[in-house]
Amino acid sequence: MAETIRVLIAKPGLDGHDRGAKFVARILRDAGMEVIYSGLRQTPEMIAEAALQEDVNVVGLSILSGAHRDLFPAITAQLKEKGLDVIVVAGGIIPEEDVPFLEQIGISTVFGPGTTSQEIVDYIRGTVE
Repeated sequence: MAETIRVLIAKPGLDGHDRGAKFVARILRDAGMEVIYSGLRQTPEMIAEAALQEDVNVVGLSILSGAHRDLFPAITAQLKEKGLDVIVVAGGIIPEEDVPFLEQIGISTVFGPGTTSQEIVDYIRGTVE
């Protein structure tokens, strides 16, 4: 039997809106994944440390504040510094023109508004397995 996929859903920075992050956490849990939700206002260091401590396969970053170009590189750098080889996905309000930059720094994919629950579940399953 395959190992359970472990996912950390994190809300970096000062963004205080977590409805979407909690929704994604719930759909992943309902799909049989083990989900850890970081809570609001996490620093890159806190997110990387949680990923290490929780031994996750995937880190999902949720952002609505527009600070992804500053926060996401810091998070991927912290994950590398801790020696973590995890899949990092992002969601929220991220302009299409920023996606190539995010892919360059190690974000596997970006889920924008309108992405279905099944697309998220299928992508994570397919990428981890």
